[in-house]
Amino acid sequence: MGEGSCVTSDFLAFSAAQGNDLSTPQPGHGFPGLVPGDQWCLCAERWVEALEAGVAPPVVLAATHSRTVEWVTLAELQRHAVAD
Repeated sequence: MGEGSCVTSDFLAFSAAQGNDLSTPQPGHGFPGLVPGDQWCLCAERWVEALEAGVAPPVVLAATHSRTVEWVTLAELQRHAVAD
């Protein structure tokens, strides 16, 4: 279960503080590192943690799994939706 998000610098800093550094390239794993504006699939649980911390990245609703509403309301996702 996951959702498509457009990462922000605040979210990337939050994720790194949680022990998941998404900004640093990992060439051995073919991972170039993320920069603000990149689209990335987050697990719903991490997105909710970021929401509670005030740093939830915008959501691409069309790329969000329908079961995400088991973690957060559709209204909350819509409030954070990327404009079409």
